[in-house]
Amino acid sequence: MLELNDIALKVGDFDLSANLSIAGPGVTAVIGPSGGGKSTLLSLIAGFQMPDKGRLFWNGTDITDLSPGARPVAMLFQDNNLFPHLDSLTNVALGAAPVAHPSSETKERARDALKRVGLAGLESRKPGGLSGGQQSRVALARLLLTNRPIILMDEPFSALGPSQRQEMLALIKELLPAATILMVTHDPDDARDTKQTVVISNGFVSPPRETTALFADPPAALHAYLR
Repeated sequence: MLELNDIALKVGDFDLSANLSIAGPGVTAVIGPSGGGKSTLLSLIAGFQMPDKGRLFWNGTDITDLSPGARPVAMLFQDNNLFPHLDSLTNVALGAAPVAHPSSETKERARDALKRVGLAGLESRKPGGLSGGQQSRVALARLLLTNRPIILMDEPFSALGPSQRQEMLALIKELLPAATILMVTHDPDDARDTKQTVVISNGFVSPPRETTALFADPPAALHAYLR
């Protein structure tokens, strides 16, 4: 379980507050208006921002003071964060070890990950030779090699069409069944495919609610966003 206990963070004129628990495994959507604090929340959990007040816990262990690399967290970014000069196999291998020349064992793990996401045979392709959906799959394959229990996704599929987004979310659920996943999205339809949803507005992070019930009776902040 991921716990944010009495968290307060000030970034310039922006204030973020959170006091909630997120039980895993599964996907929790994070939704709300632009500038409300969604990306700031992920940055805080990842360790790129430190709270001014409060503590973060993972399964009862305090992770507040851990560096980003020491936290049990991996991230999937909006632009997939692939290196354009590296082939797919090497991009994926970086998930296991950030080295220019991965070991034979790491390459085999990367090759297997590409196979699991449906990209067998495309190991030598660079990002420029892949479609948007294929690039997302390479990024997902790299995520598999990180072997981290908390996955943070910041609008990772916003460049894809509706059917591709649904396909990628289904693939993530299939390949990462034991992970606790937070997915920032601007699309309510993406959120509706998750088990629970967190609403963020004006820096206030609401505790998660079961998604179907939330959309059936949305709070004022979500109702305003959906209009």
